[in-house]
Amino acid sequence: MPDSTTLAQRISAISLLRGSFTLRSGRTSSYYLDKYLFSTRPEILRELGPMFAARLPPGTTLLAGAELGGIPLVTAASLASGIPCAFVRNQRKEYGTAKLLEGKVGREDRVVLVEDVATTGGQALEAVGALREAGALVLKVIATIDRLEGARENLEAAGVAFEALFTVRDLGVDPPAE
Repeated sequence: MPDSTTLAQRISAISLLRGSFTLRSGRTSSYYLDKYLFSTRPEILRELGPMFAARLPPGTTLLAGAELGGIPLVTAASLASGIPCAFVRNQRKEYGTAKLLEGKVGREDRVVLVEDVATTGGQALEAVGALREAGALVLKVIATIDRLEGARENLEAAGVAFEALFTVRDLGVDPPAE
């Protein structure tokens, strides 16, 4: 298992930006974690995959990742665990098969959603909804980084367990008090 403290420091050095940013949730922040700066690095993905795999509940039959940031992460987790994965689109495509979910998702599936950066959990909740609509049982959401801004509370209120590999504190950020 990789050293999580060292990995957190590397992720922070690669992806932590300071300034003024508008987040997906609509909130503004003095820092931004550019997930693509760490999720496109093979040396980071190689270490994240086993960390995700180690946190999968027994009986997990499928991993899922939301477009776009979750795709390389869920792929790394799938490779490390040997469990197949599926991709959740942000919106149904308007051509070909017109699918919202790519890959095989069925009623027998017990799914873990792999997430990049969780703020309020909005994108994860949308993905969970799409998976549930397909009949899958969503066991858990595992985020790479929890910004500590309500994701855990929102997901657990929706009946989904939540875990994060790191929080912003692990990356050297002291989140503002609410």
